[in-house]
Amino acid sequence: MQLSRGLLAKKTGVNIETIRYYEKIGLMPDPPRTAGGHRTYDQALLERLYFVRRCRELGFTIEELRELLELVEGGDYSCAEILETTRAHLARIRSKIKDLEKMEKTLKTISAQCSGTDVPDCPIIESLWHTPN
Repeated sequence: MQLSRGLLAKKTGVNIETIRYYEKIGLMPDPPRTAGGHRTYDQALLERLYFVRRCRELGFTIEELRELLELVEGGDYSCAEILETTRAHLARIRSKIKDLEKMEKTLKTISAQCSGTDVPDCPIIESLWHTPN
């Protein structure tokens, strides 16, 4: 099976420009070309792009994704190494969730102080603009 970049994009749900970007930064290798210069993608590249897309959907950074790909491509990885990377990523996500919950609480508090009417003074702006005592 040989796919054009357009068909690869359709099959994976990854935008063509994103595929180009992944190739540019080395997450996807440069694909072979036909005699006419057209890129062709085989099953292995299709699967790799699915892997990249799924990791990105789960919030892995480009650098974390590079680490995972290096482990997998080297073929000399253990489940323990993958677990370590995944747990580190999970810890960062949990930290972000805590930060988001704090932001939610703050925004809920300051928005509750606003009447939402057509008055010139807005408690939301006041709380954001002024430094606390």
